[in-house]
Amino acid sequence: MTLDEEISSARMKVHTDAYTMSIGELVNLYEDGELEIQPNFQRVYRWDEYQKSRLIESIFLGIPLPSIFVAQRKDGVWDVVDGLQRLSTIFLFMGKLRGGNDKFLTLEKTKYLPNLAKKTWNDIGINLQRYFKREKIDIKIIKKESETDTKLELFQRLNTGGSQLSDQEVRNCILLMINQEAFNFIKELAANKDFQETLPISDKKEAEAFLEELVIRYFSQRYADDNLKRDNLDIGDYLDAQVIHLFSPENQFPYLSEKGIFNETFSLLNKTLGEDSFRKYHEKDGRYKGAVSVPIFECIALAVSKTIENHQPLEEDKIKKASEKLPELPEFKNAVTSNMRPIDRMGVMEKIALEIFK
Repeated sequence: MTLDEEISSARMKVHTDAYTMSIGELVNLYEDGELEIQPNFQRVYRWDEYQKSRLIESIFLGIPLPSIFVAQRKDGVWDVVDGLQRLSTIFLFMGKLRGGNDKFLTLEKTKYLPNLAKKTWNDIGINLQRYFKREKIDIKIIKKESETDTKLELFQRLNTGGSQLSDQEVRNCILLMINQEAFNFIKELAANKDFQETLPISDKKEAEAFLEELVIRYFSQRYADDNLKRDNLDIGDYLDAQVIHLFSPENQFPYLSEKGIFNETFSLLNKTLGEDSFRKYHEKDGRYKGAVSVPIFECIALAVSKTIENHQPLEEDKIKKASEKLPELPEFKNAVTSNMRPIDRMGVMEKIALEIFK
């Protein structure tokens, strides 16, 4: 296939429109429920006060803002795909943001408008309020006739790379877009007490949704898909593809049975190894050391869950012995010390997991 043919075949069927709208018009749409910022998206809204103040300064100075991207739903409502931080800041400044921690944003001193310091919406006066509401923002609309995957692909591409969001935070938002039930399911499992106690991670990693990423990795191992791996050579792309593949509503993921296996898996691991469940065992020192190892997690969690799923007996001593010998297995050593791609390493961990308790 030639490059021209590849482009023709892969090009998304995107139906778009564009408007220039005033801030006042956007606020009216938001208040009327016609512009939707998913409440759960606001968890990743973490601009600091100065960043928020600089945006407000830019609007007063007439500096053009980047376009806001929205996706039109079948009911006509616009879902914000890119522009969460900008719109949330604007709505918070005007006292319109639903679920905001503060009723109004209190501004900080900025480079060109130092008199913004300690000002709120109610302090700037009616003339500046009118000026602010009349400022324009470009809106790019992905219309409902577009292919289903378009909104998800657009959200991912606009919110990775230079973004402040972690890959998993973007993945959480994609999950929320395709299936609210699945989003809540992943969040519930990530909050499981036994799961968290086997995974002592830093506050920074927790804030970046690393626990949710590990839940996704767990299910990506349980439902490993070689076709998706061939199509997505990067581990991040593969996890994104697994989220869409596993949790699209039409695929009828077995939530109840998988929740039972998950809970039993991490209850057993917590009882057996506790916070050492996914640390490396150092034979020379006779103890576990270091941080949580993702390859060990990918292997041990899969091995235990498959044994439980198959209703096979699994003694605590057997888990301990497997955990201790894992770092010394030649195939494990090669996978973690070579330049092997993470997606290929997952495959090695899967093979080890299926043999380690035999």
